[in-house]
Order: sequence, then C-alpha cells, then structure tokens
Amino acid sequence: MEPQDRILSTAPIETLDDYIAGGGGEGLRAARSATPDEVLDRLDAAGLRGRGGAGFPLSRKWRAVMANEAFEAQASIVVNAAEGEPGSFKDRAILRANPYHVLEGALIGAHVVDASEIIVGCKRTETKSIARLEGAIAEMRAAGWLGAVDVRVFAGPSEYLYGEETALLETIDGRYPFPRIAPPYRRGVEEVVEYPSDVTANSASAAHVEMAGVDHVAAPTLASNVETFANVPGVLAKGGDWFRSVGTAESPGTIVCTVSGDTQRAGVAEVAMGTTLRELIDSVGNGVAPGREVAAVMSGVANPLIPGDQLDVPLTYEGMQAIGSGLGCAGFIVFDDQTDFTAVAAGVAHFLGVESCGQCAACKGDGLAIAGALAKLCASKAEPHDLELLDASLATVAEGARCNLPYQQQAVIGSILELFDDEVAQHRDKTGAPSAPTLIAAIHELADGRAVLDERQAAKQPDWTYDEIDSGQWPADRLDDHRAHDTL
Repeated sequence: MEPQDRILSTAPIETLDDYIAGGGGEGLRAARSATPDEVLDRLDAAGLRGRGGAGFPLSRKWRAVMANEAFEAQASIVVNAAEGEPGSFKDRAILRANPYHVLEGALIGAHVVDASEIIVGCKRTETKSIARLEGAIAEMRAAGWLGAVDVRVFAGPSEYLYGEETALLETIDGRYPFPRIAPPYRRGVEEVVEYPSDVTANSASAAHVEMAGVDHVAAPTLASNVETFANVPGVLAKGGDWFRSVGTAESPGTIVCTVSGDTQRAGVAEVAMGTTLRELIDSVGNGVAPGREVAAVMSGVANPLIPGDQLDVPLTYEGMQAIGSGLGCAGFIVFDDQTDFTAVAAGVAHFLGVESCGQCAACKGDGLAIAGALAKLCASKAEPHDLELLDASLATVAEGARCNLPYQQQAVIGSILELFDDEVAQHRDKTGAPSAPTLIAAIHELADGRAVLDERQAAKQPDWTYDEIDSGQWPADRLDDHRAHDTL
C-alpha cells in the first residue's frame, strides 16, 4: 500500500508561510478569479464526494445552496469538526497537521455561495485542534486572506449527536444538539420558520426550530466535514485530472482512514480510494496479534460489520455498498477471533441508546430496551421475554426517526446477530461464559500507536449526565433548549 499526503500532511505545517511555500493559497486564488459556476464545474469534473460518511457529490450540495440563496441575508459555511464517531480520529489528525487547507477550502466555498461567515464547529474538549485553528485564522486574517468573511471557531459539547449536521447547526444557534427536520439544503443557523403541513408539533417542538419552507428568505447554510473541505484547494489548484489520478471512477481521490481495535497498533493514514481493507489493516495496524485472525471489522457504529472473509473489499463507496456495508467516515475497528461479539453488540447498543436525544420515543425507548436485553444476553442471563423484547425493539426502533441513529442500531446490531448467530446462541442457551458489554466509545486521543478511548462513556447516563443514578428523564425532556448549551 502506497501512502498518500494530499490531505494528511506527513509533517505538521506549522505556519502560514510554510503552507504558502508548499503551494498553499493557489486554490483560493484560482477560485476567486473564476465565477461560482466555473468553480463548481471543476469540482464536478473531479468527482469529489463528501467525506463525512454519506459520500454525496460535493458540487450537487453546493449547487443546492446556491439555488436557495436568500436575498436578505448571506449564506453561512459550517465546517463540521465535531468528530465523535467511535473508531475515527481522522479529522483531528488533519486539523492538527494542517488547518490551513481546511480553512482555504471553506473560503472557496464562501466564494461560491456568497457566504459572509465561516464557523468551524469543534468539541470544546479538542483543545489541540482549536488552538491550531485559531492560530491559523489569525495568520490568514493578518495576511488578508479572509477579506470580508468572518471566520471563527465554535466550541461545543461532547455529545455524539453534536456531529450530526442539523444538531451541529442547532448547537451553534445556542440550543442543544438535537437533530431537527430540514430540507436537503440546510437553512441558516439563526431562524425560526413555519411548520410544513406534514410535520407535527411533537416531531419538531423539542428543538423549537421548525423545517424551513423553500420560499423562506433565511440564508442557507453549507455544512461539510473537515476532510471534504481539505480536498477542495487541490482540485482548484491542480485540476480534476490530477484529483482523479488515484482512486476509482466512482470514488476518485484519497481517503483518510483510522485503524484501531485488535490490531498491533492504531493509526491514521491517507490512502488511495480502492485500497483494500486488508492492505489498510496490515499496513497501518500491523495486522492482528500472531496466531490470531480478523473475525470482523466495524466501520464506526454506522454500518453492518464486515466479516473477516471479505477483507479484500476495496475502500470505495461502491465497493463497500456491494458487500452490504458502508465506508462511513473510514474509522475501522478491528475485532480478532477471540472477540465475544454478543458483548460488542451490547456495547454498541449501550452507546447508541445513551447518546439518543429522546426526541423520537422509539429511538430512545427501544434503543435502551435493545441495550438492556443485550446486556442480559452477554451475561448469559437472558430469558425468553428478553429475547422477544430484543427482536421487537429492533423492528420498531427507527419509527418516526428524524436522524440516522436508530437505523444504526438496526444495521450494526442486526449484522452481529446474523453473522455470529452461533456465538449469540451460546449466550442465549446459557452455555457461553458470561461477559460484560464491550466499551464502545469515541477515541479520546491517539498517540504512539495506541487509541485511548473516552472511558467516561461507560458512566454516562441515558439523560446525558454522569450522575450515579439516572434521573429517568430523556435529554429532550430534561434540557430546556432556551438555556445556554454550555450546561452540557
């Protein structure tokens, strides 16, 4: 596997002068000398897709924002740096190594959609990235790069849902990270508009922000993640053919991946799209321990598990889809053949059940029921009614969902129950050794080949507190979103 260095710098870029010496700023100059449509044509030709998980074509998203430009207010750019997906550390690695190309990409976006501000949303606990961003912004402002665009860092809470796009916008607007219903493009972060006819008060009232109508005059917001914006300057400076010189026709370019779990080391690396998962695990993670085999790999907590006999899958959107999984944010947690996958399922269910905000009753209620049933199962204490509850809750957990979190329950838990049914049966029949749920949590820090997980996750209550006793309230009921979000 040949490593790449388009997005993830091999050595940190410490100053703006160093960035300029390496060609930094050429993409922004090219963009500002072109019309917005010409910039979008170049992004079209490159085939750049969003690197936040869904892989949506970048130019289509940007065109949607342009098409809904308001006359009474300029658009906003939001860089989603609220990385919290278990198994992922790539956005923080990018920002710590080189925040300049992320900000340059956002400035190009601001030129295209006529944005007056750029907001980078980070978790307040990510002090290293925040320091690098604030230093880079100050340098770029002094050098005249920002023009009339207001660029700032927003430090938000540690909740998993803070990284969900609409929840991020909610938090920037001073509310809690509760996903909201929104059209395909995202409207401004400081607005209240009317309910559409097909949205009930209950489904929208928790966030006190309603869905934007297509004829509303509020400014649209263009939100994309760190890696997506970091790719933009290279496309503008070097062209679509250069971008497509690696990768595949449907998934051109590179992707920044994180490898952790039962590998001999953890790490982040940038590779050409189309590199196989096996190559990534062997090169970045040095494989699993001698005498062990890879049993499965989990792509965050968003997609069905990848079984060990499918490690030759190419790391592309189409390749992962072909085997019934997904690329997600390319954060891969490796499990070897000594893993108790019932405990993994219980850990995933606990994480998602706790992190659910409770706006959707099925998501929170059924999610916690799934977690409780799986905890009993991995302890070999499940009774028939627990198993019936597990099946019933998996079937209904996504009813009325306004975000993807409950679908993740179905995808990840469902795949484990299917792929490892023999192991699950041992716990069901109480012949397997009792175990505790595996800790599934965000990576707190990655250094010296070791991924340090956020161990506070194990003590976090479903009401989002760390109190010894859960209040029994769900976050959407407990938190008054008219209060400042810094109570989290």
